Amino acid sequence: MRADDIEVRNPSGLHARPAALFVKTAARFTSAITVQNVTTGSAAANAKSILAVMGSGAGRGHIVRLTADGPDEEQAITVLHDLFASGLGEELEG
Repeated sequence: MRADDIEVRNPSGLHARPAALFVKTAARFTSAITVQNVTTGSAAANAKSILAVMGSGAGRGHIVRLTADGPDEEQAITVLHDLFASGLGEELEG
């Protein structure tokens, strides 16, 4: 199992389009993947479910914990970390 904490940097957080991109990317991997809003203390949610991801309430500036467990966990965490770092398809401010 591998975990990684990262700050949500895009303006709208894990809502609508960014969440859809995140879920679509997570679904490419066979590992079980969860996302947890560490800032609010929410429970870990299935990263392959759009409703679960949006329900995490992760907004700009929040810290989320990505966890992957399975045969491609290393690659999954690396790709998802990079996706967050790049702004989840949105232009980063400042």
